[in-house]
Order: sequence, then C-alpha cells, then structure tokens
Amino acid sequence: MSDQTNENRREVKEGDSLLPAGRTGERKIEHVRLCLEEDVAGRGITSGLERYAFKHNPLPELDFASIRLDNIFLGRAVRTPLLISSMTGGSVETGRINERLASAAEARGWTLGVGSVRAAVEKEELAATFNVRRHASNITVIANLGAVQLNYGYDEEICRRAVDIAGADMLVLHLNGIQEVFQPEGDTNFSGLLKLIEHVCRTLSVPVGVKEVGWGIDGETASRLYSAGVAFIDVAGSGGTSWSQVEKYRNPDPVKRAAAEAFADWGNPTAECIAEVSALESKGAIIGSGGLQSGVDAAKALALGADLAGFGRSLLGSAVASEQALHDRLAQVEMELRTVMFGIGAGNVEALRNTPRLRRRSF
Repeated sequence: MSDQTNENRREVKEGDSLLPAGRTGERKIEHVRLCLEEDVAGRGITSGLERYAFKHNPLPELDFASIRLDNIFLGRAVRTPLLISSMTGGSVETGRINERLASAAEARGWTLGVGSVRAAVEKEELAATFNVRRHASNITVIANLGAVQLNYGYDEEICRRAVDIAGADMLVLHLNGIQEVFQPEGDTNFSGLLKLIEHVCRTLSVPVGVKEVGWGIDGETASRLYSAGVAFIDVAGSGGTSWSQVEKYRNPDPVKRAAAEAFADWGNPTAECIAEVSALESKGAIIGSGGLQSGVDAAKALALGADLAGFGRSLLGSAVASEQALHDRLAQVEMELRTVMFGIGAGNVEALRNTPRLRRRSF
C-alpha cells in the first residue's frame, strides 16, 4: 500500500468528510469509497516514472521566485501545466467533491476535468453535480463521456449536451474496455469506435480528446486517434488506480471477481506512453497522467513530452477531507514542481519540456 493511500485514508478520518458514514449510495459514490478504502492500485506494474531522474544543476543561474508555471494548452493560456483529472460527479456527495475541486483549481490555476457526465445526460436533475463553472469561471474545464456510449445511442448532440452541462471548453472521450468487462453494468461493444470518434471530432465546435482510465494509450493507437481528428490525448497509463480492481469489489459474479485478479498488472506504463506519443511525427496535445504522486512526477511527465500533467486518485483523499487539505495538496505539488525546475535550471515550462537533464536510471 502506498504512502499516499495511507495519507488519503488518514485525511478522510481526520477531516471534514463529504462521505456520510455507513452510506453506500449508487455507483459513483461507491467508486469514491472504494478508491479511498480499498487497495485498488495496480500490482506488479508501475508508472515507469521512477525509471527516470533529473541530473542536478548546482549552478541554475535562476532566481527561484522568478520561475514561471504558466503554459499554453491547445491555444489556451493556463496558469500551471497541471490538471485535476476526471474523477467524479453524479450524486449529491460527489457533486460537493466537484465543487471543492473546482474552487481549488480556480484558486491555483489548474485545468479541471470532471467525471463522466453520462449520469447527468440521462438524469437532468444530476446536472448540477457537474456544473463546475459556478466555482471556476476562469480556468480550462474538460467535460467527459465514455467513448463506448457512442455505440449505445450517444451522438454529437449528446456530446454537446455534456459540454454544456459542465460549462466546458473541451470534451474528452474515455476508453475503459477492461473496466467495462468487470463492471456489473458494463458496456463492452467497442467495435467501430474510431469512426464514431472521428465523427464527433469533426462535428463538435470544441476540441475533442481521448483518454484511457489507467491502462495507457500507446503510440500506435495515439497515431490512429490523431489521424481521426483527436485534438489531445491523455495517456492515463498504468501505475495508479486499476479499475478492474475497483470493479472486483462491486461485481457479485464470483468468476469475474476471481478473473479480475489476473489483470492487476495489466497496462502500459505512463512514462512509456508519454515517450511513445511524444515521438510521433504528427501529433496533437498530450496529457501525462496515471499514477502521478508528486510535483517531481509531474516534472518528469512534462520533460518526457506532456503538455499537462494530470493527478487523480492521489488528490481524492484531500478533496474529501477538507477544502484546506486540498489547497495544501495542490500547493505542495506546485512547490515540488518549481523546485525541480530550479534544480535543473529551467525557468519556465518550455525549458522544462526541452531539458537535456532528464535521464533514464541504470539499475
């Protein structure tokens, strides 16, 4: 069990928790509970970021106070190259988590992704749980839907509706095939999705991206997606949450519960995915996420070629615990990122992304 998982649990116990004791709720609140209370990390596989290290620069020729984190993402100015990855929404409790995430992202200039807006598309009364614009008027917001739903009646109009519900600037379609296999309510028809994704990309007026949920997007798949018109890819590699492990706890079928264990080490490591996608000749924007725990991890993701570095479950415990805990957690990540930049002599994000000081460790 990671130190961050222990910290998440400690914060939930000690803080002003948004999750009422003894209440299970529906799927979204179950997912939050399981991510906080059970060991749902992949086993036997990592993000791969630990295989990299920065070569220290003892003479950075920088004033630490002058280091800049502002960046450009798909033509939009962002105050930091950091993203709160899509996590939740769809219930009163998870709506309150989204409020906290939105307020903190607004205060600190992080880009914000919301959880799958499907619940609000299907039940209008849940739309408020995704309406983060009330708390985040100036940051970039990314709406989210499952790509597989394009095979179950969703079309470009529903995608526009999801963007409107979140007040979003962009849409990301998530790929989660392994999760759907083990989810009790899973939708597993992933056939012909690329053409449907292409249609959404060509018809929506906002940038459309594609993300995984923790098993990673490799270079070959990314190339096909970019060719279809996808504006950005969130590689969301292995090393963090394993959603087959999450669904294992929810599925009443003993065969599927047992089979899920065989996939605890499944996936493409985050560092490998970022490097592969970044090396493509024809590419769009890249988000590096999947198992990031610190600003040092974020710096590695950016130096490998990501435009934004995304954090998910490693922020969840703080978001549930209290507003102050979440603000402190984001501030810590920023402090760690700035310190890396100071330690290698990179005064801005562009210099970090082009640093020659990231090296692969020799074990």
